Amino acid sequence: AHYEQLKPLLDYLVPRMADVGIHRGRILMARDLQQMASYLRRGSVDLISETAGNSSVLEGRGVAHAFVIAEREGDVRYHSLFFVRNDSPIQTLQDLRGHTVAFQSPNSTSAYYLPAAQLLGMGGALEPLLSPMDKPVPGRIGYLFARTELNVATWVHKGLVDAGVLSNQDWVDPRRVPPAFVRDMRIIGRSEDVPRAVMLARAGLDPRVEARLRELLLAAADDPAAADALRKFMGTSRFVAIEPRDRAALSRLGQGVQRVRREVE
Repeated sequence: AHYEQLKPLLDYLVPRMADVGIHRGRILMARDLQQMASYLRRGSVDLISETAGNSSVLEGRGVAHAFVIAEREGDVRYHSLFFVRNDSPIQTLQDLRGHTVAFQSPNSTSAYYLPAAQLLGMGGALEPLLSPMDKPVPGRIGYLFARTELNVATWVHKGLVDAGVLSNQDWVDPRRVPPAFVRDMRIIGRSEDVPRAVMLARAGLDPRVEARLRELLLAAADDPAAADALRKFMGTSRFVAIEPRDRAALSRLGQGVQRVRREVE
């Protein structure tokens, strides 16, 4: 599935890079972020698309750097939303102590890394739970992974957990949070904005190659020949340059991810 999303963009880029020495390209899959970091370190991969959370990990390891942002579903940036049932006594993030929260998955930026780092930053202590039936020790915030966005919303709506976290995009997607659920729930907090999806170049990549990649990606939305490749590339509408606020957000997120891995995982 990922191959079919990536190959059209590769086929668009390669023929337009001959003057910087690029004449062919291929898709290389990695089973996890550690293997991708190894590929980047060895020079086996030059260009990668990642979430903001994983991008911050790769940048922290010095194997790649973000250089372009992909706009998807109409958004260049997004954030996390914390929500509870309308009848919940929880009013703020501080009130989550002693309660349970559902994240989506250990690899999610908006539904794990970003909100978990925010909770740690406000002085919260996170405790993994084995099931929704478990309760955290007093003063700590218990958490579980619900696996899908719909499960996160359902667990909160049915009272299996006290709070949930999803991206602002998922919150307004009826496939992930049914309108009937939204009417019964309310938002109690949000995170800062981070880039929706990031394109990274391998550390040490020829500057001429990186410059041409940036040029082609930023201009792709205005080239009819790129329309199909963009659409298949996970619904990308365009690529935009990274602004200073994006780099600052990625840097803060990277510090947060490191803290989550150190104190929670």
